Amino acid sequence: MKTAMITGCLGGIGKASVRKFLSEGWQVIGLDVVDAEKNDVGNENFHYLQGNLASVEGRRSFLEYALKFTDRIDALVNVAGVAPKVRNDILEMTEESYDFVMGINTKGTLFLTQLVSKQMLNNPLNDGIRGYICNISSMSAYTSSTSRGEYCISKAGVSMITKLFADRLAPEGIMVNEIRPGIIRTGMTATVQAKYDRLIFEENLLPIKRWGEPEDIAANVYALCSGAIPYVTGQSIDVDGGFHIQRL
Repeated sequence: MKTAMITGCLGGIGKASVRKFLSEGWQVIGLDVVDAEKNDVGNENFHYLQGNLASVEGRRSFLEYALKFTDRIDALVNVAGVAPKVRNDILEMTEESYDFVMGINTKGTLFLTQLVSKQMLNNPLNDGIRGYICNISSMSAYTSSTSRGEYCISKAGVSMITKLFADRLAPEGIMVNEIRPGIIRTGMTATVQAKYDRLIFEENLLPIKRWGEPEDIAANVYALCSGAIPYVTGQSIDVDGGFHIQRL
């Protein structure tokens, strides 16, 4: 049985990813900050740890917890991410807000990837592959939102993390790629649903005229981590309803 480690595992995209991997017969080790009582996945092959991705101890504990159930990590999916607690104009952005967002979205992703990739190096090669890493970035990695600049900066950082690890780990048989979700129906976008409804259905922002669902992202994550898309690393895949297409 293959094993995936997934952060942000009880949120929208994270939980959809957990369920996708489980449905394909994988074992999943999940990390999130919410209480264990909120774990409603309900599958014996899902093991949940409450922890903080932003801390050294939280990241180490996550890997140690995973190794209680397996000696081989086949995939790491970095989903966990936060938005600013308060949307402020970039001229009013605080260092506290910047540190909060960057600590999880970028620093946490970077150093967990470092930690787990070192563990993956112990995996025997299987058709030239030791493992897969998939980072969840965002359309915000290349799209300006001046009321949440720290989030955009953090996701641009995730894109570079993807490239750096892809470059370093490809010779070791570890493929590293990135999904850039567009407007996805999750808790993070629930507070601005009316805005996005207008943009999608009235102002034709997206060529594919609907909200994205967490399952759309999960399907693409699984494809990257299952080997269904071979000979690819360091790639950013826009799963965004065509938002990235520049139109006149």
